Amino acid sequence: MDLHLRGKRALITGASRGIGAAIAEVLAEEGCDLDLAARSGPDLEKLAARLTDEHGVDARAHVVDLRRGDDLDRFATTVEVPDILVNNAGDIPGGPLHAVDEQAWRHGWELKVYGYINLTRHLYARMKERGHGVIINNIGASGEGYDANYIAGSTGNAALMTFTKALGGRSLADGIRVVGVNPGPVATERIQTLMKAQARARFGDESRHTELTAMFPLGRAALPREVADLVAFLASDRSAYTTGAVFTIDGGVSAAGL
Repeated sequence: MDLHLRGKRALITGASRGIGAAIAEVLAEEGCDLDLAARSGPDLEKLAARLTDEHGVDARAHVVDLRRGDDLDRFATTVEVPDILVNNAGDIPGGPLHAVDEQAWRHGWELKVYGYINLTRHLYARMKERGHGVIINNIGASGEGYDANYIAGSTGNAALMTFTKALGGRSLADGIRVVGVNPGPVATERIQTLMKAQARARFGDESRHTELTAMFPLGRAALPREVADLVAFLASDRSAYTTGAVFTIDGGVSAAGL
């Protein structure tokens, strides 16, 4: 299926690895020019150079800390206004309420919750002035699952789901679509850390995280590419009637109550 994305420009945060890097790969294959943002300069620059060489797109690396208001403001006002914004950066810590202190909770939310909201605020205004745009928030299925052992992330994701639906419910009046994606467990380095935290909370032994993985459909987490393919479709005009909605991609984990 031709998604008709060639020549469009996409901005992806948290793009140096994991789901963000997979989204960058898929969009580059579709012919999108890219602005890739993350804190990891060497990894980001290596990815941008490879995507430029392999796909003939204009991929630019931007080293930026979206937790810092001044850094985010500077970046958001100087980067080229994208056709597609993918909010993806995040590292909210795992653990139950007693294990996540205020500093850790705020630190996680500064990047994912407030980072998404503040970058969207800046770029929505610029998209509106231009008359079109798509904003995709990569959120997380724990926002609909109420996970007490990932309480900071579950609460933050629920907030971002509401943010996505509230903004997207009215955004077409400005020529902008706003949608969300809720991945379940995805095979990244981060999921290994979170699964170990879950195992510590549930069993008192992080080495038993493989028992949790065995409960997933097919006995595995999703591949980053599987999430990225959905993001690419939602970013395209093939999904032109879609806004104010959040799409779960977890292999049926949440539907089965796992």
